[in-house]
Amino acid sequence: MTLAQRALERLDAWPDLTVQPASCGTGRALGTPHSEIVHFHGDREADVHLTTGAIRRFSGDLAESTAIRILPGSRWVTVRLHCGTDIDLLLSLVSVALHAHQASQPPAPHASAACNLHRVMLLPRDLDPSGFSH
Repeated sequence: MTLAQRALERLDAWPDLTVQPASCGTGRALGTPHSEIVHFHGDREADVHLTTGAIRRFSGDLAESTAIRILPGSRWVTVRLHCGTDIDLLLSLVSVALHAHQASQPPAPHASAACNLHRVMLLPRDLDPSGFSH
């Protein structure tokens, strides 16, 4: 079983989430009746739909994680699933997302809800920014 499958299985047990097709057309999603919360696009990554306020509040912590990719202007955070602790990180972010979406107003109809699929490239963790492995 892949890490994404393990994470999806754990999240599917949460009472506030239901499995559905991802609105981006690739993979599976978990969401509430009002918002998609997480997309699984493959075996090694997931996009979590946070609010702008949640991203701003946790941006320092998110930026320090090698498992997280943040794109400017996106309300989705990409989590690379490389090891078991990344699943724990993903579940924590999904919890933050659920809480943030419950506390916020619904997004405006014109607001972009597009996840980060095809907008972020995940590199192996053992590569530094110059592309050389350690």
